[in-house]
Amino acid sequence: MVLTALMLDTHIVVALFEGKTAGLSAKTLRLFDQLPTTISPAVVLELEMLFEIKRIKRRADGIVSYLQNQLSVGVAQERFSDIVRLATDMSFTRDPFDRLITAHAKLTKAKLVTLDQNIHLHFDAAID
Repeated sequence: MVLTALMLDTHIVVALFEGKTAGLSAKTLRLFDQLPTTISPAVVLELEMLFEIKRIKRRADGIVSYLQNQLSVGVAQERFSDIVRLATDMSFTRDPFDRLITAHAKLTKAKLVTLDQNIHLHFDAAID
């Protein structure tokens, strides 16, 4: 299968922002240099909510700005209604963010970089 893009799960975004890559395979780390990489807008919302409950120390806009400027990671622009349509069929999780992020990766035919084992069990395009 030819890989065309990567999409990052929220915990991967936080780890990269903190300068951590532990848990990611060497192959995935190489793909960051080879493929366009994006995040779903759902990740942006989840980051802001994590900031609000004090699980992370930076607001979403600061993290997104860092990703864009330092790592060339953009925010994907697909229509939200198309993402939600796919997310409604992802009953493997009750987490709305996991549903939306996974659906977004599926919609764009991107590999989803995640360490979430539940996503790995139910989404063939998940990599770590």
